[in-house]
Amino acid sequence: MSAIVTLHAVLACELSPQPASEHLLLERAGGDALAGAIADDLQRLLPGIEHARLLLGTGLLDAAEILRPGFAAHAALAELGLRLPRAHGAVIAIGAHHGRMPAAALAPAAEFSDAPMRYLPLLIEAEAEHADALGARLEQVLANAGEASAHSADVLMRSYGLRLQHARYLSLTDLLALTCVQYEHAGFAAHWPLLEAALLTPTRREATLSPRGARWEWTGAHVALETPRAFVARTQPDPDARVHVYAAAVFELRQAAALFRAHALSLTALDDAPGVQFVPEGVIETLRAPDAMDAQAAATLHACSAPGLGIVALLLGDSAARDARALATPLDATALPALITALGARVGHALQRHEAPLTEVDAHGIPWPRAPLRH
Repeated sequence: MSAIVTLHAVLACELSPQPASEHLLLERAGGDALAGAIADDLQRLLPGIEHARLLLGTGLLDAAEILRPGFAAHAALAELGLRLPRAHGAVIAIGAHHGRMPAAALAPAAEFSDAPMRYLPLLIEAEAEHADALGARLEQVLANAGEASAHSADVLMRSYGLRLQHARYLSLTDLLALTCVQYEHAGFAAHWPLLEAALLTPTRREATLSPRGARWEWTGAHVALETPRAFVARTQPDPDARVHVYAAAVFELRQAAALFRAHALSLTALDDAPGVQFVPEGVIETLRAPDAMDAQAAATLHACSAPGLGIVALLLGDSAARDARALATPLDATALPALITALGARVGHALQRHEAPLTEVDAHGIPWPRAPLRH
């Protein structure tokens, strides 16, 4: 038996406007009708697929769940396929058992439940002598004539209980191109080079600048992001503009972190940024090492807020003396309590927390609050 080559595709489903659905996957017994309809479509679109085996996941995923390092959803299909008998023309739907998919990468996450575009991952396994021709047809035909049949669309809607505008088959290359265009239109063009490197050339480093000029890099393992403090310190904006620049940098950092994490990319600090630690709740920057006096003094936590953004900085130290030990940037409002707990662990005792508007950012990029108000 010759070597097996895998070809990656998706069935892209554009949903009609409707309430977010919790029914985004099928149980094992419910996937047969869908698998048969998809197989009929692909036999029409891709002559020669009868020599291949088709595996499909029945979880309707977001593009961010498909486009993850190692193409995790397709890799999960390939791994599950190893446990199943191989036969030409076989069509296998990987469904859920009591609401749980056999691989986490095939299970839709709740955070994407209201996404208007959903994707079923398709894995085509072909023997080497058929794979080149089949792969060429996959790339040439699906982008131009990959519309799903009316029968398949009907099966999709009945199976998931969703209203569908249209459905079409795409190669993974097509999905990458489509997502690139969508990100460009949404203002995320600067994010794409790092995501593309992580997906297609993961061992190669890639550097770029954010729309506002912050330094970003794919390190070969992580996305490294410049912090708002470092950005202000490096670019030295006009003193009157520092507060606005800092707040805008926090907003941009939060957007970037959310996008990269949606694609399962981990975050880290730039190589030349010692003392910076990305944690699930945000970013913690050590501004100076603690000394003996710190152990005796009660630490104060200053929470600096900005309009529309909530808390943009947590400053550990003495604002009156302009003595800051650590700075934390929340990346998500829901993670604020955990970030405060992480800072408290650094001093070993309860923190006195004060909250006030952000009114000053110094030349080192450190944010300072107005005279604190007891919270």
